[in-house]
Formats: sequence, structure tokens, C-alpha cells
Amino acid sequence: MRIAIIAWGSVVWDPRNLMFVGKFEPTDLRLPLEFCRVSGDGRLTLVIDEKFGEICPARVAVSGFRELQQTIKDLRARENTTAKNIGFVDCVTGKHSAREKGSSAYVVETVVSWVAANDYDAAVWTALSRNFLEPFSVDAAIKYLEIQRAQTLERALRYIRKAPPEVQTPVRAAVKARWPGGKEA
Repeated sequence: MRIAIIAWGSVVWDPRNLMFVGKFEPTDLRLPLEFCRVSGDGRLTLVIDEKFGEICPARVAVSGFRELQQTIKDLRARENTTAKNIGFVDCVTGKHSAREKGSSAYVVETVVSWVAANDYDAAVWTALSRNFLEPFSVDAAIKYLEIQRAQTLERALRYIRKAPPEVQTPVRAAVKARWPGGKEA
């Protein structure tokens, strides 16, 4: 089984022990992405978000595993999360991760179409959701960053700047305008 690992954030530049072949390459797969998840260390991280996300290209690498469950387990370990937060499609069996929490039908359909058109049998991705503590907006995200301690702010800005250059979102543009001078990936 040929399995795509889909990524758009830190998995691209910090895969850790994730098993994959080659490197994460840009693709024509487009997903709605935005920096609208607050991580445990206070960073705003990129997630798929149909409401606030900007349609951006994702990157893909071939899994080092030939079995879908091993690839899911591998990505789950990299992301330090549960299996329910790993999206997947299996075009051989027709199984997928669309459910109440996690991957939406839109995302699954988008990925299924891309997988079928690109000679893969399956794909996995991180399916964490937006968890911004107040109603999300670009202004709210900037205000959130402005009140962070210097170390947390620096970590957050580094994460946003290291995102692949093709991932251009409203929050990223607002961060660049508010904190110019940082080097992007």
C-alpha cells in the first residue's frame, strides 16, 4: 500500500521520528488552513479549519510503512495525540475518518480525490481542530499574541514564520505586518 502523509506545519520542518521516504514535497492538494489552535505551550498552530481557513497547498511525503494502521500510529506518536486526531482515507477499503470530531466530509472528499489522482492507496494527516478560547478572528489572534510573555511570543512567531512559504493565511499576513523583520521559511 502506498500511503501519503499530508502536512502543512511543523511536521514538514520537524518530522522527528516519523517514518517517511524522501521529503515533504509541495502538491496541488489544497486544504483550508489557519493558525487557530492554541498549543500547550501557547503557540498558535496551523490546523484544517473550514470556517476560518484559507485554501492553501499542503505538502506530502510517502510513508515509510505499507500498512495504514502503522502509519496512523506513527503520525499519532509524532503529534503526541490520540488516534481520533489523525485523519485518514483508505481508497482500497473505502474507510475514512469523517466523523463528528476530526475530519469533515469536505476534507475527506478532497483528500480522496487527490489520493485517487496521484497514485496513492491511502493518506493520513493531523486532524486537530480549532480551540481558540474566544470567538476566533484575525484581530483576536493578534491580540492573543500581544499579551503573551516574550518567550511564548517568540516561540509563536517562530512557528508561524517557519510554516512552508506556500501556506499564506490571514493570520500569517497580520503577524508579518505587526512583527515585521522575522525571516520566513
